[in-house]
Parts: sequence; C-alpha cells; structure tokens
Amino acid sequence: MDSLNKLQILAEHMGLEPAEEVPSQPALAEKQVAPCGQVINPRSQKQNDLGIFHAKMPGGKTIPLLKTLLTSACERNCVYCPFRVGRNYRRVTFKPEEMAQTFMDMYRAGLVKGLFLSSGIIGSGVKTQDRLLDTVTILRQKHHFRGYIHLKIMPGAERAQVETAVTLADRLSINLEAPNPQRLVIVAPQKQFGAELLAPLRWVEEIRQTQPAHVGWNGRMPSTVTQFVVGGAGETDLELLSTAAFLHQQLHLARVYYSTFSPVPNTPLENQPAANPLRTHRLYQASFLFRDYSFDLEEMPFDETGNLPLDRDPKLAWAYANLRENLVEINRASREELLRVPGIGPKGAEVILRARQRGTLREVAHLQQLGVHTSRLKPFVLLDGKRPSYQLPLFKGIDNGS
Repeated sequence: MDSLNKLQILAEHMGLEPAEEVPSQPALAEKQVAPCGQVINPRSQKQNDLGIFHAKMPGGKTIPLLKTLLTSACERNCVYCPFRVGRNYRRVTFKPEEMAQTFMDMYRAGLVKGLFLSSGIIGSGVKTQDRLLDTVTILRQKHHFRGYIHLKIMPGAERAQVETAVTLADRLSINLEAPNPQRLVIVAPQKQFGAELLAPLRWVEEIRQTQPAHVGWNGRMPSTVTQFVVGGAGETDLELLSTAAFLHQQLHLARVYYSTFSPVPNTPLENQPAANPLRTHRLYQASFLFRDYSFDLEEMPFDETGNLPLDRDPKLAWAYANLRENLVEINRASREELLRVPGIGPKGAEVILRARQRGTLREVAHLQQLGVHTSRLKPFVLLDGKRPSYQLPLFKGIDNGS
C-alpha cells in the first residue's frame, strides 16, 4: 500500500484530535459533525482526506497541518476509541523513515507546513515513543525540517524520552481523556492517570523551570496541551474544569482541548448517546476565562448538577450574577476589572487603558472607535458615571459570545 493510501485510511478518524484547530461553534443544520463532535464545513472536507487541517499556531498564524499516526494498531482497549484493540478495523503502519519522507514530499509540494504526529501503542508506550522520536529526529537532522511539529507523548513514556522530545518539538501533548482517575477507568481502563498521563506534563514543566530555553527546539521550550473526551464517562463540567484550572495554573498548559464524545460503531460505547457539541463550546469558553481572564474555578456559574448553563456563555452568566448591581466604571477600572466585563477581552482592555491616558471616555461611540465590541457590555458598565442606554432582550435565547 502506498503512503497516500495509508494517510487516507488514517485520516478517517483524525478529527478525534482537535489540537491546533479553532473551536467550532455549535453545530448548525447545514454543517456536518465529525466523529469527535467537531463541526466540519463540507467545503473543507476534501483537504481532510489526507488528514490536512487548517490549524492555528501558538502565535496566531494559520497553516496547513498534517495530522496523522505512525500506526492505527493499538494494544490498549479505550472503550470509546476507533483504534482500540480487537475492533474490526483496517490498520495501517508507517516506519519512521517512511513517515518522514512522506511528510517531506508533501511539504516540498506545498501541501503542508507542519506536522501533528501521534500513534497507536504497540509493544509498550516506551517502544512506541522511540519510533515517534526516531521519526522527528529524521525530519530535523536528515531532512533539516525547521517548521512546526506537535509531538504526542505516549502513555508510559520515560522521562528521558520526554527530555529528548523537548529538544525536537514545538509542542508536546498527552491526552488525559478524563478529569480524574475515577472517570478515566470508565473510558480507558488500562491507562494510569497519574503515573502514565499526568507525569509527562509535570516533567515538561519541570524541564521548562529548571533548564535554559536554548535546550528546547530552536531555542524555545515547547508548549504543552492536553485533551479531554466530553461526555464519555459521565463526568461533570465541574470535574473537567477543576482539572483544567489546575493544568493552566500549576503546569502552565497553553491549551486544554475538548473532544465531544460521539459513539463509534463496534466499540463498547456504540449505543451511548453523543454529547452535545454546545457543551464542549461552553467548556472552551470557561477554559479561556482561566487562561486569559484571571477567573477562578469558584467563579464559574455551575448549576446544582455541576454543569455550566448551555443557554449563556459563562462570562455573561457570571456578569449577570455579579455586575448588574456593581457596575464597572470604564474610566477607573483596573485591567482585571475590565476583563470581567462581557465584550472586553485582553486587547480591548489594553486599548481602553491607553485611551484613558488621553482623556475621559464618555460615550459608547468612543469605545466603538477603539474597536471594542459594545453590544454586550452596556448592562454592566458606567461611562463617566453614567449608565449607557440599552434595550432589554425580549426573550432569553442561546448566547454564543465570548
């Protein structure tokens, strides 16, 4: 079988890895939901046939990224996974040299500019990690590829392998899949939450804190990310976000990704209902509040079941509960206070702070001239002591703002 045919077979399920992709809005009727719950624009489906995705890099640039596996064979039995051991599914495998050459052929043809490389586990996590490292080493040293590589760390990998990966990749990740050991055993009974999955993320952070930056690839330490399956193990949003908050605050993960559970035929969960993609959207919004807006877990508007509201984004829900009677004066608020206002993000807060040095902001039009989105902030702010006029909503609908 030639390499392109192998990539086509692997690409069928690579939507399960939403890394580097911009989180999708809730599914619309004219869009298609992939096996992972991600929303796919049908116009982009052709490019996905080989596993090529338009992906946003850590610096904000968008590139075509080859997202693939060394092998779809796996000895683990994760109950939600299309690659689980024993499933009747056609398996394909690349050798490290073959994968490196295939990628470079695509790179030189202008099809891709970066690589996301993972693998099923065969012969232990250590042996599989060696093959992944061999592939990336060939790319870096033989083919002199200096572009973006996101490398997966396998469950069971050794610390020395992680130390090597730091010198080769721009980003490293290992999927936690579930928020805690009790939930993990439901969806991945052979995986060990602390020793196999969380430990490598700790190791990378320890390396970042103790080693000089030039040890990392191209003089920079790699960023780290992880992924959860949403709705596969009966977990609550509180459980997921408790772990996400810890990862952002203690291990300094750049992103936490969420993959909406959707049942895969011929797996133990094939008859379990798919999770709501809107729930995943709300989890992304809450994670960004931890990472970029200095919100704490205790401030999230969980309901009595430990889940976020679906009809309103968590920042807006927090504002309705906390700011309606405690309006924020735009001309005196600190950066942290401005970030609590719906419609004001990090960039908006900075432009407001700079504009205040030149004069008093008295009208909503002044904020609009600065590029601030004002449609959502009016109920929560004062401008030079005055409350902007706004129209109350006629009914409570689904809000998808950030």
